[in-house]
Amino acid sequence: MTDFAGIKIAIDFDGTIVEHEYPDIGREKLFAFRTLKELEKRGARLILWTFRAGKELEEAVEFCHQNGIEFYAVNRNYPEEIFDESVSRKIDADIYIDDKNIGGFQGWSWVWQTLFPFEAEMKEAEKRIFSIRNNILKRIFLPKSRSDEKKKP
Repeated sequence: MTDFAGIKIAIDFDGTIVEHEYPDIGREKLFAFRTLKELEKRGARLILWTFRAGKELEEAVEFCHQNGIEFYAVNRNYPEEIFDESVSRKIDADIYIDDKNIGGFQGWSWVWQTLFPFEAEMKEAEKRIFSIRNNILKRIFLPKSRSDEKKKP
């Protein structure tokens, strides 16, 4: 299991976690919360990094909360940060997930495969091994058919 302890991941909301329906909240993007929960479980510090402010921001945070995500920070580098003219508005993160990336947002399945490339390969290998094991067990333990018995000399 990949360890993401302390890794800060800045995630956009509209067009990334949900379909872009601003100022409304669109439908959840496929696998968004599942992926975010797994990242959180592995120790990542999730930062909601969005254009939203005021009531629209509160609605987005609440929507995520209802879907099991508590952000480390919202539009800040750390929870206690106070903005003033001396603080950069740029979020300091290790990874940025946003629909405005070059090429657009590729989907949460792509995010998962990018962040956990060996796990996808391992799951595929486990499936192949399981299939081979089952085929061997079938050959060993399944009774022979009547047609096989007739072939005996």
